[in-house]
Amino acid sequence: MVIVMQSKCLEQDVEKMINKAEKMGLRVKHTEGKHQSILGLIGDTHLFETSVFEKEQGVEKVFRVQKPFKLASRDFHPEDTIIKVKDAIIGDGNFAVMAGPCAVESEVQIVDTAKKVKESGALFLRGGAFKPRTSPYSFQGHGENGLKYLKKASEITNLPIVTEIMDTEDYDLVAEYADIIQIGARNMQNFSLLKKVGKGNKPVLLKRGLSATIEEWLMSAEYIMSEGNSEVILCERGIRTFEKALRNTLDLSVVPYVKQLTHLPILIDPSHATGRWELVPSVAQAAVAIGADGLMIEVHLDPENALSDGAQSLKPKVFDALMKRVNKQHEFNKSLGEII
Repeated sequence: MVIVMQSKCLEQDVEKMINKAEKMGLRVKHTEGKHQSILGLIGDTHLFETSVFEKEQGVEKVFRVQKPFKLASRDFHPEDTIIKVKDAIIGDGNFAVMAGPCAVESEVQIVDTAKKVKESGALFLRGGAFKPRTSPYSFQGHGENGLKYLKKASEITNLPIVTEIMDTEDYDLVAEYADIIQIGARNMQNFSLLKKVGKGNKPVLLKRGLSATIEEWLMSAEYIMSEGNSEVILCERGIRTFEKALRNTLDLSVVPYVKQLTHLPILIDPSHATGRWELVPSVAQAAVAIGADGLMIEVHLDPENALSDGAQSLKPKVFDALMKRVNKQHEFNKSLGEII
């Protein structure tokens, strides 16, 4: 249930409504919009009629949220969520690029890559210390040593770290090093893991599952947010369809559609979407054009000898050229928006 307060209501009216809802056993999500306060009521709201709140002073309207995802819905939070990590911002008209290798292979590799991607304009360093692989015989990552290598690279470049977590038992370890914790596609519906990161204080990058519907994806975000962590970043990385030409089928239309449904920022991962480095630049530009809040791109110094996903990784020179193009396109989009 959502209570929209009148634009000129008094602060004590808002406090009175919050206290009333809490005494009824409900939790309250208070959002300050540009022109009015919005109170999202969480709990067994079906036990109460909207008229219980409509008659109170300062209330403009009360309505029920029909969508199964409540906290992630724009009904609860009309304004776009803005996530700040160190000096980087995701949302609010910014274009955030996360770049780095699929897997952290050595300290030298990740430090050199971090320097390269920062020079090109990346705002975040991505890299896997724990790697979920289809084959148990593939490289699984360096674990804690990989996290230490990422930390070293971050200290040198001041780039925030984005890295994946695979198990609830690893949360404290990963959170010690990471600035943003990634939930991979294979763990999108690992509900124990979602609850764990929801109880933490680190922003969460949630990738869409291999065959997940949009509603399932947003419900996974809801799991995280229902535990108290509202800083969730969505990432579309392609889904599995009958088409086998590319690694996955990228659902670009999800960007404008999801932006209608939710206030959460959304990124595109063209590397996993295509599985082929030569297609990444075109898909990345398409993501910019359609209004994504950023990109996650795999960059490797020597893709031919990469221990993981070399075929979809850009060399630094290619990444640098791509960044020049996407930045120009993003600036053009902003100017076009101002004209419209």
